[in-house]
Parts: sequence; C-alpha cells; structure tokens
Amino acid sequence: MCMNSAVLTDLEVAHLLADAAGRTILPYFRSPDLDAQNKDAAGFDPVTIADRAAEQAMRTLLKTHRPDDAIWGEEFGEFSGISGRTWVLDPIDGTRGFISGTPTWGVLIALSDDSGPMLGMIDQPYIGERFFGTEGAALMTGPQGTTHLATRSTTALDQAFLFTTFPEIGSLQDRAGFTAVAEQAMLTRYGMDCYAYALLAAGQVDLVVEAGLNAYDIQGPIGVIEAAGGIVTDWQGGPAHSGGRVLAAANVTLHAAALDILRRF
Repeated sequence: MCMNSAVLTDLEVAHLLADAAGRTILPYFRSPDLDAQNKDAAGFDPVTIADRAAEQAMRTLLKTHRPDDAIWGEEFGEFSGISGRTWVLDPIDGTRGFISGTPTWGVLIALSDDSGPMLGMIDQPYIGERFFGTEGAALMTGPQGTTHLATRSTTALDQAFLFTTFPEIGSLQDRAGFTAVAEQAMLTRYGMDCYAYALLAAGQVDLVVEAGLNAYDIQGPIGVIEAAGGIVTDWQGGPAHSGGRVLAAANVTLHAAALDILRRF
C-alpha cells in the first residue's frame, strides 16, 4: 500500500530505509560471486556492490519522504538539505565481516541535527534483528518478538564485558589505551563490528572501545545506546558523533571508570 510521506514519522521512515537496504543486501550475502574492491591504497577498506546499491536504495526513499533533509552516506558522500536535519547512513557497517560471511555487520541509520543523533537504528537483516532508539523509547524486534532495550547496571570494571572491532585499533597509542581498559575488564571480545553496540544497548555487554571511526560508523549506535540508558563519548568525555575515538558504556559510573583510563592516552 502506498503511504503519503506527510503522515510518516521519522521512525517509520527509518524502518522503510532499513527494509529497503536489507532487501537489497541479502541476495549478495554469502554469494560466491560477490566481489569486493579496496578503497584504501595504504591498507584494506573493502566495498561491494551491495554497499553501494543499499545506500542508493535508501537515498531514493529519502528523496521521496524527506526531500528537505540532508543525507550523509559512506559511499556517496553528502547531499545538502534545508531543514537542519541529516540522515546519516552506513549501508553495511562491517564490510570485512560481510565478505567473510559473519552476521556481525549491519545497516546503520541515524537522524541528526547539529547536537547529534535524535534517532538511531542498527539492523541485521540476515538474522532478523533490528535495534532502534528515539527519545524515550528503545526497542528491538527479532525472531522472538519485540523487547525493550535497557543497558546493564555493571559499575565495576573488573565485572565488565568489553568489546571492540579490531585488536589493532587505530594507532599504537590508541591500542595502548584499549589494552589498559581490557586489562581491567572481566571479559574482552573482538571483531563484532556494529553488533557490539547493539548488544550493549540490549544489556548483554558493558563497554565498547574503538578508534578511527567516521560519523556514519557511530551515529546510528549512539541513537540506540543513549535511548537504552547508556552513554557514548569520545576518549575525553566530549561528543562522539563526529567519530574518532569512541567509548560506549552501559551507565555513567562505568563510563567514568573507563574514561579515567582512556584520558591518559
């Protein structure tokens, strides 16, 4: 059924974007014919036809449903708007995992203004889990139905579960900062991409520490985690929605303990 864009809420638009991205991506996942190109001559930053097609599908919907809003996507850059609001898109966060066949990648969507995200979404279409947050509401839909998201109450670092994407994150100094926190944590796990942030919002883990992020890597997770009761900052305690070094924590007490370590680096 065709819906009038004027009656759609921002969250409904975000769901439309995630649905379209998932439909576009899934035929390529674990396909033997999938080809990845390297965007980074100095390292390895893969991109696939699925990344580009999914972002284009979301952009097409936004031009219909939110023509006045700006768009900032990983694959096609920035499109200016007049509303003061920006949809920030990462069609496949975790492309390394995607081309490896792991289900830790996801579609990241945020709606932001100058102060940061007001809505966030992390969607994993292969396993059918979607995590989303807006002011006053944080939910997950999945195979077992719909549940409310709430971060954990762990306050001691020696009881905390810590996640990161890469064991060799960022620079040597970045790695030293992460290692200093990991040495205090009860459990450390690696290579989870955006799914780590989803698990933090769902109350499964306590901390995510990363570096070298772009805005489109973190704005969607910020919207979800903050709505679920968590906190996301940079390593100095400032705003993290521009990317860089990021500390995500389940609560302010645990955040303060980890931040005390990371500030030294």
